[in-house]
Amino acid sequence: MALPKLKADATEARLATLELPIGGWTDTARREALARVQAMGLPARRDEYWKYTRPDTLVAPETPEAQVYEMDEQLLFDEVDRLCLVFVDGVFDAEASDEIAGEGLEITRLAEVAGADIHWAQGLYGTLEAAGQVPVPRTLAALNTAFATDGVLIRVTGKVEKPILLRYFHRATTSDAMLHHVIKLEPGAQMTLLENGPAAARFNKVMEVEVANGATFHHVRAQGRDHQRRAATHIFARLGAESVFKSFTSTANGVLTRNEVVVEFTGDDAVAHVAGACVGDGDFLHDDTVFITHDAVGCESRQVFKKVLRNGATGVFQGKILVKAGAQKTDGYQLSQSLLLDDDSQFYAKPELEIYADDVACSHGSTSGAIDETGLFYLRSRGVPEGLATDLLTLAFLAEAVQEIEDERLQECINTRLSEWLERRRG
Repeated sequence: MALPKLKADATEARLATLELPIGGWTDTARREALARVQAMGLPARRDEYWKYTRPDTLVAPETPEAQVYEMDEQLLFDEVDRLCLVFVDGVFDAEASDEIAGEGLEITRLAEVAGADIHWAQGLYGTLEAAGQVPVPRTLAALNTAFATDGVLIRVTGKVEKPILLRYFHRATTSDAMLHHVIKLEPGAQMTLLENGPAAARFNKVMEVEVANGATFHHVRAQGRDHQRRAATHIFARLGAESVFKSFTSTANGVLTRNEVVVEFTGDDAVAHVAGACVGDGDFLHDDTVFITHDAVGCESRQVFKKVLRNGATGVFQGKILVKAGAQKTDGYQLSQSLLLDDDSQFYAKPELEIYADDVACSHGSTSGAIDETGLFYLRSRGVPEGLATDLLTLAFLAEAVQEIEDERLQECINTRLSEWLERRRG
């Protein structure tokens, strides 16, 4: 079926600004991804999963400007013993990065090896993204697969003791960055991946993660702090038997952020937790879109998302659990809640369950509300100023999502950053 003219024109206008890399082991995946983009068209407001979020600035040929803010606080995760790789406006900064070496760990850059004839990532690059296009088109992810020229390729064969930190800096007001990461955990392997920073004025990122049988992958990222930035991120994960995948995202500021997570269970008794805590003020739209497919027996999925919105900010949650026939003993849980600190802010929620097995335990819940007046009165009656009392209740509201992070050191990092954001707004 031909695309509507407006969508086709918008897609071709965006593609005209990009140059497809040619040759090497990524060549076939890139050409197939480009064909997907041309067939599906870039997202538009009339698309079902974009009706709450305007994609115009994410697909426009020109990059909207985003002011660069200087950091006046300690960089997040600096107090954690970790190995750090730095990208500035989507370009790798070797001088600012650590030398990455460790037992059971192999890291290369897409920019360095994409021109080779063969690489271990050849069977993964674009594969999970392509599978994630059904039943919901995710054209921005396909655009990334076709045109991204850098990113990290991480292969884990053992237990990696230190977390790997990907730190993103935004330095140019019209930077337009695409990064594509591929992560493969071999059977029994373990690693923690951290991400932090605004990345670019407009950022399109794809991460494809294969977690083999018995492997464990922990992911914690913090998006901020530049307010005018725009980002569309995608995580595609495939889980083997008895594997563990846990991802948490903290977001502060950003005029537009769309985070998509697509998880597929392919092995029995696996676990996937996806969580997020966001705080937004004013011209702010934050969209979490999650799709989890249970196609194995005895698997557990958990989605916990909390959003704090004020001064007309907007939050969106679209989450789906699909339980295929034969995926018995599935345990699926989904929770999305918003705390609206004024009458102008909005929260849109679209929780979905689609179940084709009969021995399952699946539930979802979504609520929106104001600050707890009883709790606020209690704190104020004991001498706590109203602004501080509101912040304490806000942090308590976000706590359920933050506690999805297993490492208490990382929990503390995120809680500290959220507290600092609230304190700045109170000041």
